[in-house]
Amino acid sequence: MPTFEGYRCQYVTDWVADKTRYGLAVDVSEEAALSQTLSRCPNEPVTVTLAR
Repeated sequence: MPTFEGYRCQYVTDWVADKTRYGLAVDVSEEAALSQTLSRCPNEPVTVTLAR
């Protein structure tokens, strides 16, 4: 997780978008960490462009 808190929402939404784009798995601990961070980012959109 980035040390600069102002970038964490963008970092996590990019992480989720990349995982979704490439169909990558998310383990239980990773999902918990992502969910916890995203709960503090209620208005941050996740934009996904699917891989071809």
